[in-house]
Amino acid sequence: MTADARPGKATERTCIGCRKRNSPADLLRMTVSGGLVLPDPDRRAPGRGAHLHPSIECFDLAVRRKAFPRAFKAPGPLDVTGLREYVAQRDKQEAVQTAAGRPSAAVRPDRP
Repeated sequence: MTADARPGKATERTCIGCRKRNSPADLLRMTVSGGLVLPDPDRRAPGRGAHLHPSIECFDLAVRRKAFPRAFKAPGPLDVTGLREYVAQRDKQEAVQTAAGRPSAAVRPDRP
C-alpha cells in the first residue's frame, strides 16, 4: 500500500539498531556503495536505504545484531568504519548543543 492510500498515516521508518519506529527526519538514512555503508543525510542517494538513530548506542546495537548486511540485503560483512566516525561526530555535536540549551536539529555535522 502506498503512502497516498492512507492519507492520515504519517511516514515512519525503523531504526536498524534499537528497532524503534520514528519519523525519517529523526533518523539517518544510509546506503551501500562498493561494500561501504555511507551516510545519506540529504536522503537523495540512489539504491536501497536503511535508517538509524544518529547515536553511538544505536550504531553499536546494529553492529552487535549484525543488522547492516540484513538491512541492505547484502551478502557478507560491510565496512561501517566511516559511518561510525560520522555518527560519533554527529552524536558529540548533538550533546554539545543539548548542553548549551539549543535544539538538537539546529546544526548538522555535514554542513558548516
